[in-house]
Amino acid sequence: MVKLRSCLISPFLVMFCCAILATISTVIAAGAEGEEPGGVRASGPLVKREERRALVSTEYGQISAVRVRDTVNGSYLLHFITLEPNSLFLPVVLHADMVFYVHTGSGRLSWTDEDDLKNSELRRGDVYRLRQGSVFFIQSNLETETERQKLRIHAIFANSDNGLTVQSFWERATGPYSSIRDMVLGFDRKVLQAAFKVPEEVIDELFNGTQQPTIIHSVPATKRTAWEAEAAFIRGLLASRSYNVFELNKKKGKDRARLFNLFKEDKDFENCNGWSTTVTRKKLSALKGSNVGLFMVNLTAGSMMGPHWNPRAAEIAVVLQGRGMVHVVCSSISNETGCRNMRFEVEEGDVFAVPRFHPMAQMSFNNETLVFMGFSTSTKKNHPQFLAGQASVLRALDKDVLAMSFNVTNTTLDQLVAQQHESVILGCISCAEEELRIMEEEIERERQEAREREEEEARKREEERRREEEEARKREEEEARRQEEEKRKREEEEERRRQEEEKRKREEEAAKREEEERRKREEEEERRRQEEEARKREEEAAKREEEEARRQEEEEERRQQEEEARKREEEAAKREEEEARRQEEERRRQEEEEERRRQEEEAGKREEEAAKRQEEERRRQEEEEEEQRRRQEEEAAKREEEAAKRQEEERRRQEEEEERRRQQEQEERSRQEEEAAEREEEERRQREEEAGRREEEARQGEQEETRKREEAARREQEEARRQEEERRQQEDEEEARQREEEEGGRWREEEHQHGMSEDERAAEGERRREEETQREEAAARRWERRQEGGEEDETELEGGDQEWKAILNKRWTV
Repeated sequence: MVKLRSCLISPFLVMFCCAILATISTVIAAGAEGEEPGGVRASGPLVKREERRALVSTEYGQISAVRVRDTVNGSYLLHFITLEPNSLFLPVVLHADMVFYVHTGSGRLSWTDEDDLKNSELRRGDVYRLRQGSVFFIQSNLETETERQKLRIHAIFANSDNGLTVQSFWERATGPYSSIRDMVLGFDRKVLQAAFKVPEEVIDELFNGTQQPTIIHSVPATKRTAWEAEAAFIRGLLASRSYNVFELNKKKGKDRARLFNLFKEDKDFENCNGWSTTVTRKKLSALKGSNVGLFMVNLTAGSMMGPHWNPRAAEIAVVLQGRGMVHVVCSSISNETGCRNMRFEVEEGDVFAVPRFHPMAQMSFNNETLVFMGFSTSTKKNHPQFLAGQASVLRALDKDVLAMSFNVTNTTLDQLVAQQHESVILGCISCAEEELRIMEEEIERERQEAREREEEEARKREEERRREEEEARKREEEEARRQEEEKRKREEEEERRRQEEEKRKREEEAAKREEEERRKREEEEERRRQEEEARKREEEAAKREEEEARRQEEEEERRQQEEEARKREEEAAKREEEEARRQEEERRRQEEEEERRRQEEEAGKREEEAAKRQEEERRRQEEEEEEQRRRQEEEAAKREEEAAKRQEEERRRQEEEEERRRQQEQEERSRQEEEAAEREEEERRQREEEAGRREEEARQGEQEETRKREEAARREQEEARRQEEERRQQEDEEEARQREEEEGGRWREEEHQHGMSEDERAAEGERRREEETQREEAAARRWERRQEGGEEDETELEGGDQEWKAILNKRWTV
């Protein structure tokens, strides 16, 4: 037997190792993407009901999750499982310990514990712990004693030894549990066939089955083929004794575990203001080996759980009923930069966490009770330390030292400690309302501070903008002065060059005259001729000098006008453009000076040709300068226009932003006024409803007895009708089976008589099946139309409807 078991284990060990490798890759990928453990992102110390993340949602149930932080120890993962009546939560394998509380409804829990299959009935108030590695599933009951209710379960997950906040390897990979079906079908067909030693048809049936959601409608006992294969996989993986997790009837009454019920056990503390109770491993042995405990508190209207702190455990609570306020005080051992006092309003479905050593107080409003349960991070005796009441820790301290700590007299301290005669749960009329008022004032003050910070930032931005504009204006003035200085230097340089040019010309003319006189003395005729030619040249030179002087005067006047025009243009131009223009003008002047020196050295006709070329070059340069000036003016105009547009758009945007801010403030004030009016109207309506409800309960008490008698008679009638329907169903099935046999016999006889070929027989069979299908569909449509029109007596149905019902019964039985 041992050898056989070892042979069965080996293929499962191979598959198990493959599953681990696949999970490691999933963890690495999830870590690279920065996801939170378990696929649920952590929130703050308070998570509202509407902030829960939906994991599964079908018509038969839902699963939602939250991850709440306590600002000190880390985050905690909670699941909220809701099953409609007669629904089934399919089997899963736990990757972490699960501690749960049954909020409403009833059902049945089945799970594996080492080699045994255990099961237990679930009722409202039950608490229990399932260990990691367990396989479990849950089935909700069809109805309770009074009415149909949904089965609601609140669960928290943790490792066995490390507490609630440390997330295991499996949770980081796939969450706190995984589906049995996914574990089986994650392997190849060949591996599964070799592991289970079954025919290929069985494996094909597993893979051809449709993917089921986590929560489905309760399945009849006849549909277990695929699940039995999954159960065989569990047996091989765990190397346990031969059992089937779905064969509950074989172990009925055996291995039944006892759950702890919060409502059936005695309360730890109870007075007129409410009651509280805790569940530790002394009360529930299943909690041994874990660091998770449970508690429940019920506060009557206008009550308070006295200010206290937990020295060993953090609390993660879920509000079950009512509405209230929670006040948490920052302890001195926490980091000052990340810890602050908190007030928050809680209502049904909200989850909140309080770290250890943080004083807290839970308060109910004057018009309703507050009920909440939760989980603690320690199953040891926690001994909460209360600050007020008969159980106050202040009573155990030295009065003189305590008075020095508060810097008050002993008389004042005696009055502070001795006045309260109650303990643990105290009366506190309108405390919750006062906390709510203070919380709203703090929220409004924070909003006001945020608005003031925004206004301060806007003022700083405006000052920065003005400073930048002032600096830009100073830079423009400095640039204008620099350009004016450069212009003056250029004018002085031009005047100096002009004087040097005139002096050089006079010296050249004197040299020419001396040379002319020397030639006169050497040759008289040549002198006279030369004198004549010199006279002519002098006249021409005089004319040229006169024309040149006039031209230079005109050029100087035109240049001054152009310089004035450029001065206006250069104020809007950039520094780089001015530098380029200056270099171009310098190069042009150098070229003109070289051209003039070359022209003066030439003689005769070359001087006239040079003058013509110079005149043409001047006109061309004037045209180029005119074109450049026009382009600069256009560019300057474009820049000014764009700057004006930007300034106009900025002004318009600021006006719109200011108008939007004013509208938001007006809307916020209107919304707050409307909320206050709605709260007053809601309180008035609740008071009226409470009075009407008390009258209605009195009236219903009288009607309940009559309804019970009528219900008993109705059940007897329904039982008789059900028996009659079963008898008719059996008759219809027998009649349908006889018709099929007769039709099959006739068809075989006709085939034998006519001697049809193989193809003809196949075609005839296909035709007959199509006719049968069409007939069934027509009967089904007639049946649906009759059902939609209302219930009818079966004796009044037509023959086709009776036949279709027989067909449906036959298919359901198969």
